Amino acid sequence: METIAFSLLNGLLYGMLLFMLSSGLTLIFGMMGVLNFAHASFYMLGAYFAYTVGSVTGFWVALFLAPILVGMIGAAVERFGLRHVHKHGHVPELLFTFGLAYVIDELVSLFWGTVPVPYRMPDSLDFTLFTMFGIDYPAFKVFILAVSVVMFVVLYILLKKTRAGLIIQASLSRPDMVSALGHNVPQVFMWVFAIGCALAGLGGVVGGIHLVTEPGMAFLMGPIVFVVVVLGGLGSVPGALIASIVIGVLQTLALSVDFSLAGLFSSVEVSRDSFFSTLWYMDSLRLAPVLPFLLLVLTLIFRPRGLMGKREA
Repeated sequence: METIAFSLLNGLLYGMLLFMLSSGLTLIFGMMGVLNFAHASFYMLGAYFAYTVGSVTGFWVALFLAPILVGMIGAAVERFGLRHVHKHGHVPELLFTFGLAYVIDELVSLFWGTVPVPYRMPDSLDFTLFTMFGIDYPAFKVFILAVSVVMFVVLYILLKKTRAGLIIQASLSRPDMVSALGHNVPQVFMWVFAIGCALAGLGGVVGGIHLVTEPGMAFLMGPIVFVVVVLGGLGSVPGALIASIVIGVLQTLALSVDFSLAGLFSSVEVSRDSFFSTLWYMDSLRLAPVLPFLLLVLTLIFRPRGLMGKREA
C-alpha cells in the first residue's frame, strides 16, 4: 500500500513536470501549427539560466528572470528565423527547429561544460513538509506541484476567458479576418512562441533541480513532450494536463511496482516459444520506457485528435 501511494504521488509530481514542459509546446504546436523540435532545448536553457542567475541573485529572482530570458530568445528565434521559414511549409520548419536544437545543445556544452552543474534547491524549500508512512516528503516537490497548478490556471484563463486568448486561437484558423480587425498576426505568433518558450524555461527552472541539469536533459525529455501534446490533443491545455498525469503515473507505477502481463493474467497460459512470449513475460521495469510511445501509436491509430483536441495531429 505504501509503495502504491508514493508511486501515485511521485507519478503526479512527474506528470506535472511534464505538463510544465509540454504546455508551451501545446501553445506553439496547437495555436501556430509549428513543429518545434527545439522546445526541450528551451527547457534546458531555463535550467542553466536559473543556475547562473541564481548563483548571483538567489533562486527566487532566478525563478522570474530565467523564463523571461528564455522567452526573449524564443521571440528572437521566431522573428528573425522561424517567421521566414514558416511560409515554406512544415518540413522546413521541422528542419529549422531540429537544427536549432543541436545549436543550443552545443552552445550549452560550450558555455557550461559537458558535466552536470550543481544546481540545487534553495535553502528556504529544503525541509520536510509532511511525513507519510514514515517517509519524509520534501517541500520542494509540493512547490513544483503548486507552480504547475498555477501555470494551468493562468493558461486556461488566458485562452478561454480573455480577448487575447480569442485572438490567439483565431490567428491560426482565420488569420485574414484577424488581420482585417486590425491585429498584427505575425506579432501574435511571435508572442505565442515567446510565451511557449518561457513556459518551457519555467519548467527547466524547477525541473533542473528535481531531475538533473546537464547537456543531455533536452534529449531525455524532448520525445516524451510530443507524446503528451498528441495524447492530450493539439491546442488543448486541459488535455495536456490529463495526458501528462496519465503518463507520469503509468511510468512511475511501472518502475515502482514490479508486474508483468503473465502475473496479471495468471490463468492464461502463453507458450514461451510463441511470438508474443517475450512481451507476455516481460516485467514492468523493462516496459516503462516504452509505455508513453505505445500510447502515442495507439492514439494516432484510434483517436488522432487526442483526448480533448478538436483537430487531428
